[in-house]
Amino acid sequence: MKFLNSERDLTQLKDWSKISASKALRATIILEVADGHSDQRVSEKLGISRATVGKWRRRFLKKGFDGLVDSPRSGKPRVISDEQVEEIIKKTLESTPKDGTRWCRKKMAQETGVSSTTIGRIWSTYGLQPHLV
Repeated sequence: MKFLNSERDLTQLKDWSKISASKALRATIILEVADGHSDQRVSEKLGISRATVGKWRRRFLKKGFDGLVDSPRSGKPRVISDEQVEEIIKKTLESTPKDGTRWCRKKMAQETGVSSTTIGRIWSTYGLQPHLV
């Protein structure tokens, strides 16, 4: 059984692995499974449970890339897109504010148009600490 349908699938999985942590993990799982590795080996290599590997493998086989996207959750819908998160991360890592040497939450919030709390959550999630650089 051929796991990936095309080179396009492989390219999209590699692109996903650069976007967000959750998509990166899911893409890495599928790429490892596509290389013929068992769920057990992938789970050991990535430091995750075998059930997690099996879940994303099954969802990918059943629905393709649509199966790798989170299902809608209850509560208030998310208001910041993956693209905005990516922009904030790039800006944090690759630039400095006009009037300073490093970003603080308040300046990044003003620059990107999102709240400083959101900036703090993004930085925390990705382990960014520009104020300490």
